[in-house]
Amino acid sequence: MIPVFDGHNDFLQRLVAEGADPLKIWGEGDGTGHIDLPRLKKGGVFGGFFALWAPSPPAEDGIDWQKKQENPPYAVPLDGLIDTGKATGHMLQLTAMLDLLERSGTLSICRSVDEILAAKDAGKIAAILHMEGAEGIITPEVLHVWYRMGLRSLGPVWSRQNAYGYGVPFAFPADPDSGPGLTDAGKELIRTCDELRVLVDLAHLNAKGVEDVAKISNAPLVSTHSGAYAMAASTRNLTDAQLEVIAGTGGLVGLNFAAGFARQDGRRLPFDGFDPYLRHLDHLIEKLGEDGVALGSDFDGAQMPHDLPDAAALPRLLDSLAQHGYGAELIEKIAWKNWMSLLRRTWER
Repeated sequence: MIPVFDGHNDFLQRLVAEGADPLKIWGEGDGTGHIDLPRLKKGGVFGGFFALWAPSPPAEDGIDWQKKQENPPYAVPLDGLIDTGKATGHMLQLTAMLDLLERSGTLSICRSVDEILAAKDAGKIAAILHMEGAEGIITPEVLHVWYRMGLRSLGPVWSRQNAYGYGVPFAFPADPDSGPGLTDAGKELIRTCDELRVLVDLAHLNAKGVEDVAKISNAPLVSTHSGAYAMAASTRNLTDAQLEVIAGTGGLVGLNFAAGFARQDGRRLPFDGFDPYLRHLDHLIEKLGEDGVALGSDFDGAQMPHDLPDAAALPRLLDSLAQHGYGAELIEKIAWKNWMSLLRRTWER
């Protein structure tokens, strides 16, 4: 079985939302979601980015935006600011859940590639502590505290506004060039990430925000869970111009499995087979090269297709890459080796 390292999951949020018995949900599964220890093992997943994310308050406009996304065009209004104190408390709760999993002896919170590979060899899940939307960082200086707690990857924004910048709204068909770029605090946050060698995640940033990161950061540019805009005109996907900038830094894009971002018609509905993913991967490889493409599932944070209902089904996806004509070396790069190379070049530069 080919090992897999995954660029994004929202399991911790599901664990907190459902977690009457988090260790049982993790260790045995509860029949919901996409991830638990048995399904990760069955799918060959030895690690990935575990996201800290704070939800926005429910919309008060009375519109069922999830249903509306099933039949584009749609344009979900961008969420506004959320309370940073509540967001910090929530993210600390998620971090405590990840710490609980580590104390169970089945998972290791990793701060280096060597630690990731050591966890892999020990049969543990290697977890990178990642923050999706920096509402948990009240000022850029607070990033130093999170770094000591193990944070090694940071997305400045989710798809909303915060003190650091603006995310892309969920819209199709629509251009990701929406709104202003990073704020002054956001630019300082990126400089602090570079100082600490924390990976900066471009996923969810609008186009001007991506441009600002590219001007400031000396690290390879990374989007942990995105697709190709040329294959699906969603704001959450990356344009060819953005891919060109990422490629110029030796960066990487993890393919997002979310059905609505992969489908050419933009419908937030499952699909059969793997053709949408193959189209995105072909395009990403063309623009980024074979060393610049990986996987970023968005498990437990997005709707999956029929043939990839959870992490246990990942061998089906890898088999489809082989049937599509990808060689064994390229499949291993996409499945895990490109992530290891990128993380070394980011954390050890």
